Amino acid sequence: MITKGIRVSLLFPALHAASARTALRFGDRVLSYRQLAAAAGEVATRMGDAGRVLVWATPTLETGVGVVAALLAGIPAIPVNPRSGERELAHIVTDCAPSLVLAEPGAELPEALSGLARVDLDVAADADASAWASAPEPNPGSAALIVYTSGTTGPPKGVVLSRRAVAGTLDALEDAWQWTEDDVLVHGLPLFHVHGLILGVLGPLRRGGSLHHLGRFSTDGVAEALAGGGTMLFGVPTMYHRLAEALDGDPRLVSALSAARLLVSGSAPLPMTDHQRISVATGRQVIERYGMTETLMNTSVRADGEARPGTVGVPLRDVDLRLVDDAGRRIGPDGASDAEAVGEVQVRGPNLFTEYLNRPDATAEAFDGGWFRTGDMATQDADGYVRLVGRKATDLIKSGGYKIGAGEIENVLLGHPGVAEAAVNGAPDADLGEHVVAWIVPADPAAPPAAEELSDLVAGQLAPHKRPRTVHFLDALPRNDMGKILKRELHAPQAQATQTADGPGTPQS
Repeated sequence: MITKGIRVSLLFPALHAASARTALRFGDRVLSYRQLAAAAGEVATRMGDAGRVLVWATPTLETGVGVVAALLAGIPAIPVNPRSGERELAHIVTDCAPSLVLAEPGAELPEALSGLARVDLDVAADADASAWASAPEPNPGSAALIVYTSGTTGPPKGVVLSRRAVAGTLDALEDAWQWTEDDVLVHGLPLFHVHGLILGVLGPLRRGGSLHHLGRFSTDGVAEALAGGGTMLFGVPTMYHRLAEALDGDPRLVSALSAARLLVSGSAPLPMTDHQRISVATGRQVIERYGMTETLMNTSVRADGEARPGTVGVPLRDVDLRLVDDAGRRIGPDGASDAEAVGEVQVRGPNLFTEYLNRPDATAEAFDGGWFRTGDMATQDADGYVRLVGRKATDLIKSGGYKIGAGEIENVLLGHPGVAEAAVNGAPDADLGEHVVAWIVPADPAAPPAAEELSDLVAGQLAPHKRPRTVHFLDALPRNDMGKILKRELHAPQAQATQTADGPGTPQS
């Protein structure tokens, strides 16, 4: 229990209460709230009056302690991907000018970080945390973290996230997911981004519950952790796909997933085929949520609501969401158009970031009268459920006067037994403006499905104008560390084979 009388403005009330309840578990290593407060308090003392600190974000107990220590001290933490290259790390160091780097003892740091003072995160659970337990809480508007974007459209930008934004989004998820101190969250996500770190580490600590981090994702690890008391599971589609693949031969995994209170997928759309396989085997629905670095969480399927696979649910408490067309007009159920109309998602609310570090131009460009332009395209039905169809820059295909979302085509293609992975984008077309292109990893590389068969499948289930006209076959799709497909890296020369599905154009009249 969180001690009565603890100020609700505290970011981690249970940490200040310093109870014996388990806070963090990484493999066999466990820290109670009392031990975490002690360890983090000791690191915070060693940081002194540092301005900003990098955290070498390995999937370890030390990373959790380091981030908590920075938050206790009111020092902005910048989690960095240990797999980042020298050029990216050098850009981050130059951009945010950190005073220190926090790392686990023995971690070998790259040359780009060699000029920074280092504090080893030597977890000491017997330190005196009383000074930090009673320390004044930093201003809610002050920076809690600076998380760098993936840099797909230029050098990575530092997204400044306030303590208020972090607390607000986690409290909105408490409401949506009925998240309590009794929950034990299981996941094996990396700890340098919103999903794995803010939701996956700070989320349980905000609630006074527990995190069981797998260190490295595996289906056996998930089964063991859930069977050992886990109540919630976080994962990305690649992880849920592997779980779905393993269900037929692993009754222990079926039992563990069936007993979990909540299965949550995020960071990319979960294909309908995996939704269905998990649901049939376990009787449980995987729910999806939608967020991004700049906005934290925007929507989610509610724990007490209708699942509606294929959607990312409804706007979270205190989040305003609208869809707009190319002219900036509001569309969808509350606008002038129908609920099937595709528009760009724009949001506003306490969940939004403060600024792009050192980039006032980019910050101003990202907003439209107080609404953040996400660049994501979606539909919204009369009940408020949002269905994402892709990114405006890479997943919206304008063909023959139609706006076509790549995501719905990918889901249909993934339903074909001969398709293991699928991605869809557009290619220039002299007649239609763009035509639909499919990139397929066949289930059997020696016998890929015919392009005409795949094209007819899409035309039959969706509409003729959504049919792929070109099909490329690959050994694998390019993905980032979170499993997101990197569509900007899909180019025809990469294809092992290409087939064309001929057919007349269908311009919109």
